[in-house]
Amino acid sequence: MAGSTEGYTGVLYLGLLAPALTVLLAGLMIHSFIIGVNVTDWWKGRPVTPVDHIVTSLGISRMCAQCASILYISLFQFFLSSLDFYRTLAAVMIYFLFIHANLWLTSLLSVVLCLKISNFHSRLFLYLRGMILHRTVYFIAASVLLASSNSLMTLLFAITELNINLIYNITMGNTATGCTFFRYTYKAIIDLFFPLLFYCISSVLLFTSLYHHITKMKMSSNLSINLEIYYSVMKFLSFTFTYNTLYFTVLFISSLYYYVYCVSPDWLYIVLEFLPVLHSSYLIYRTPKLRSQMSKVIQNVINVLVQRKYTETRENIEVVTLSWK
Repeated sequence: MAGSTEGYTGVLYLGLLAPALTVLLAGLMIHSFIIGVNVTDWWKGRPVTPVDHIVTSLGISRMCAQCASILYISLFQFFLSSLDFYRTLAAVMIYFLFIHANLWLTSLLSVVLCLKISNFHSRLFLYLRGMILHRTVYFIAASVLLASSNSLMTLLFAITELNINLIYNITMGNTATGCTFFRYTYKAIIDLFFPLLFYCISSVLLFTSLYHHITKMKMSSNLSINLEIYYSVMKFLSFTFTYNTLYFTVLFISSLYYYVYCVSPDWLYIVLEFLPVLHSSYLIYRTPKLRSQMSKVIQNVINVLVQRKYTETRENIEVVTLSWK
């Protein structure tokens, strides 16, 4: 009976690992493409905008989050059953570190876009525009440090409480020990409130500014004005808002599911890794530089495949011709 249960667990784990690795490979290709294009431009001395810096950092954090997710699923399957709690807890906190970094960088991207595109003229807005746009690299570093400090504080708090439990000989079963993950992950989710707040404020301000600007341009009855760029930005804002809402909702549901059933919702973690891949793909589509480079890559791949097929066809024809001689 125990052997059949272990076999079922192994099959279930392989069933989760296959889609997780598929999402991981897709994410590595898409995120490495974004990083490669921007790093190549920087290496060749081409102008790199603050948005390029943030998008590159966002791609790195999302790649790391995907790798940490695979690590977490593996450790949870193999080590939690043997009560190696510290190692599994460290994997959880590393995973949440990159989740925090992802959301902080997404919020920073929204703030930078708001400062660059919005046409507000207040003194505070102009001061923030000059300060943030010229110090984007420092704000990227600050975002990563905030994410690291939050995860480190949560990890130290968890380890301290576990050591106190061991000192006072507080015995917990295997399931109860695993369920204590929730209080730490719940704290990590609460820490996401501030980046989401900054994101919502900047997105609403930018969307409002674009809406009023488009309304004024339509009222001017100037047919030579092209509004497609403004609509494109508004579509990107809407898509990113939907992405962030889904991401936070799935993250909260996964933690709640774990608290209620004391079972790791690995399939929800796979969904959490698929959403950034989808958003990065849309980011490539909406960014002219990335879209142009992606078109070149796809065209080169098609040319190589067509050339290979042509070569194979020609070799087959030559073989058939020689066989008839």
